[in-house]
Amino acid sequence: MPSPVALFVYNRADNTRATLHALLANTLAPQTDLYVFSDGGRDEASWAAVKEVRALLHEVEAEVARARTLHSMTIVERPVNYYLERNIIEGIKQVFDHHDTIIVLEDDIVTTPHYLQYMNEAFELYRDEPNVMHVSGFTRWEDASPLTSFYFSPFMAGWGWGTWRDRWQRHFHHFATRAEALAGLTPELLSALEYGGVFPCLKDLNRQPIPWDICWSIAIRRAGGLCLYPTRTLVRNIGLTGGTHYGHLPDWATRLLQRYEYDREPYAGSIALSYIPPAEDPRIEAAMKEALTDWGIRYTWLGKLVRFIYKKFFQS
Repeated sequence: MPSPVALFVYNRADNTRATLHALLANTLAPQTDLYVFSDGGRDEASWAAVKEVRALLHEVEAEVARARTLHSMTIVERPVNYYLERNIIEGIKQVFDHHDTIIVLEDDIVTTPHYLQYMNEAFELYRDEPNVMHVSGFTRWEDASPLTSFYFSPFMAGWGWGTWRDRWQRHFHHFATRAEALAGLTPELLSALEYGGVFPCLKDLNRQPIPWDICWSIAIRRAGGLCLYPTRTLVRNIGLTGGTHYGHLPDWATRLLQRYEYDREPYAGSIALSYIPPAEDPRIEAAMKEALTDWGIRYTWLGKLVRFIYKKFFQS
């Protein structure tokens, strides 16, 4: 039986529709169990958007029952606002109560038709390799390794990912504080997590609640684990509205200042997987460091000027 999919949604009906439409077009969708975890609203306005999303989910549920486009579809409606971290962590636990693997999507991750096939083949191929802890459908640059169709890195990407129950239950912990998260980590490991400072992800430990993905990243690094990536991305994030640094500007203004290197058309073909020993590759890590610099944002000359002025005169 293929791995189940857990889809986490909140208040974006259009994105959810696109994500579901793409998932149902996957070659393995008719054999796949889908669990949808719908978070509750925070106020009257967000509840209106949540209800729109839930109406869409029940429309899709009826269509799935009629056309058998999924093996099953289960909708879990949170009665209050759980927030992303609690919704995801509790949802993963619920799925792992019944399954050995999980594929995790959020409501802005559009998959290609062979995505589920790739994920399931990776689960089977590395089922008995506990140091392979995470499978990603996304890669941060194209043709990462011309010799193989996939590669390994200790870096964790959370767009269209999956893992095994034994690895998640053994290693994942949702840290309550920054101090708890960093306890016992060597300076070398801290530097590796941030690729020498070009990817300052540890600042997320100052947020409350602490994001689930930095907790999982730390768990993988602490365990000496690896993540499996395709050399060509099989998913696209359609929720990248606005820019990372200029997110309050109109889209046309943002495009004058920067481009997001990770935003590209995914590969629609299938990816053949055959076993290679899991290992970290210094060449891959050097390329990963370059790809992660500035969070994948590449600035135009105007963007570089605006960024320089902002940092010099407005950022303490």
